[in-house]
Amino acid sequence: MYALVTGASAGIGREIALYLAELGYDLILTARNEEKLQELREEILDGNDLSGRDVIVLPADLSIREESYRLYREATEAAEAAGGRIGFVVNNAGMGVYGKFLETDLERELTLIDLNVTSVHILSKLFLRDLVSQGNGVLLNVGSCAGFTSGPTFSSYYASKNYVVRLTEAIHEELRRAGSLVKVSCLCPGPVDTAFNDNSGVKVSGRQITARQAAREGVDGALAGRMIVIPGLKMKLVTIGSHLLGEHLSTRLNYLIQVKKAGK
Repeated sequence: MYALVTGASAGIGREIALYLAELGYDLILTARNEEKLQELREEILDGNDLSGRDVIVLPADLSIREESYRLYREATEAAEAAGGRIGFVVNNAGMGVYGKFLETDLERELTLIDLNVTSVHILSKLFLRDLVSQGNGVLLNVGSCAGFTSGPTFSSYYASKNYVVRLTEAIHEELRRAGSLVKVSCLCPGPVDTAFNDNSGVKVSGRQITARQAAREGVDGALAGRMIVIPGLKMKLVTIGSHLLGEHLSTRLNYLIQVKKAGK
């Protein structure tokens, strides 16, 4: 059984790939950085507990729409050629753009939308059709606690994760009512100690969970069939508190929090 992981070269995606290998899955890894993917492949193949896995590397830039279609075709063909099938799909690739809406670069925001939203939509639909046809499998979309609210000064990122969360919730309910055995989950972490913050141009103070914790709770939650997985008690409480505050107050509070994250 193969698991496909996008954004597998670093951070949460890398940890998800390692954990899925531990659980016995063969892997198809994708990201833009082929060198890092190959390093991860070697690490898995050389690991004492992970040896024997088949690890396929398929570099792709999922901010380009056709690359999502190509990834689906090539990943499916590669699994079939090896005598297997894809039974676990992780949409993890993503990016952030920090800054006030009138000041951020439009082209970077459009790239963000293509990566965080369009690729997730395409790959979810294409792979879910196969999973449902097969009668079982898992789709794990990596969202964020940002997906439950708005984020002034981080607006496009928050909006993109709202799309991921709501799309995943809707698909989960559709399949539940259809009696499908396919599991659909959304991993929604808060701040995670990865390179994402630096790449997005933000600085985060305070305690962050590790990528390993986020990955393992996300995979475990998906296998258990949970619709939403929020790692860590702190972010569960923050999410509940934001909901109780209501849209207007939470948006005002988020501005005060986000504006302090300017990293440049």
